[in-house]
Amino acid sequence: MTTPRSDAPLTRRAAEILVRESVETGRLGRAGAERLAASLGHAAVRGAVLEGAFESKRRVKGDVITFSRNVFIPLTNLCRDRCSYCTFAKPDDSPEAKTYTLDEVAAVVRAARGMGCTEALFCLGDKPEKAYASYRRLLAARGFGSTAEFLVHACDVALAGGMLPHTNAGVLSRDEMAALRPVNASMGLMLETTSPRLRGKGMPHYYAPDKEPARRLRMHEEAGELRILFTTGMLIGIGERPDERVDTLLAIRDLQERFGHIQETIIQPFHPKPGTPMRAASARTNEEIAGWIGLARLVLGPDMNLQAPPNLAPDALEALARTGLNDWGGVSPITLDFINPEAPWPALDTLRQRTEATGQRLLERLPIYPEDVISRPHFLAARVRQRVQALRDSNGFARASAASTATFRQAPDAPGRPAQAPAETEIGLA
Repeated sequence: MTTPRSDAPLTRRAAEILVRESVETGRLGRAGAERLAASLGHAAVRGAVLEGAFESKRRVKGDVITFSRNVFIPLTNLCRDRCSYCTFAKPDDSPEAKTYTLDEVAAVVRAARGMGCTEALFCLGDKPEKAYASYRRLLAARGFGSTAEFLVHACDVALAGGMLPHTNAGVLSRDEMAALRPVNASMGLMLETTSPRLRGKGMPHYYAPDKEPARRLRMHEEAGELRILFTTGMLIGIGERPDERVDTLLAIRDLQERFGHIQETIIQPFHPKPGTPMRAASARTNEEIAGWIGLARLVLGPDMNLQAPPNLAPDALEALARTGLNDWGGVSPITLDFINPEAPWPALDTLRQRTEATGQRLLERLPIYPEDVISRPHFLAARVRQRVQALRDSNGFARASAASTATFRQAPDAPGRPAQAPAETEIGLA
């Protein structure tokens, strides 16, 4: 099969040749990926990419799309970084600033277990103690020397309460990850982009030292050395070029080939938010989102777990389900998406129906994937393995429980406050 010349206009036929080779070999090189990326705006080229990506996905992942039933615990929304698109981070003098107590974490966990959740997603700002003296005093008053130390105890509360913690706490050191590993099923850090250009003056990461790509790549590498199952992802729409997106995907593939610890890659579109410097920026179209999920599948290969959040493109779920993704990510019946609070989760019944409308099945997993549950228990600490065994079924998915049929609703009455699970849905801790 002849590869089209790199300087030739990319026709549908040329795209089909590149896509077919990638499907058959399980990988797409930089040159081919950049050529396809440059033409994704053309419907014919995008169609070829999506057809190939869906075939690639089905060859290994079959007709299954998974999700994890989670609770979102924003342990603190203080952060030293000031990204131009973020509304999650609050200054310490904001009335919306919130740092949980361990008792509050325990209360959220109890409510979440009552709703059948298995994943406790800890998401928090980067190193707020470096920015706020008031927060340093708060940590000291509670007996903690750092946010990471506080987080270890919070994850321990969640694990003891019957859940599997997944930590996304921004950039962590090797020692901090090592301390968190015994109480986490997995951890994560959105790589977002490998482009240092976005750290320049006037760019979205100028005031965000923890968004330095080299620093984020180093954390990914150290997580691999520590044998931590790790979530990463690419953020699209914050000013990066198509070739920079390709570079980000190739960096993720390289990490997986070197360490084998990348459990999933998220393709997340930027959502402009009122009150941010990027409030007037354009949102990504559904077609662009779909095209990049498809290209990610071709670059990352058929074995990668590829995820797209269903609340960020709610009117395009059927189209997204045929892009090559095999996971919708964490979906919560009890808390909102604190990173994108304007985007409510779909009802679980609706997500199931719309997934099935594409000829695929929706299955519930744990915070880690079935193949890792079954084949890579050595990536998990002893206490976490015990909890996984209590929550898994024979195929490595989430075990069905009485709470699994509880009404799926999103009902927090105030930011940071969990909805109370109805008494009749409460179950004993596994």
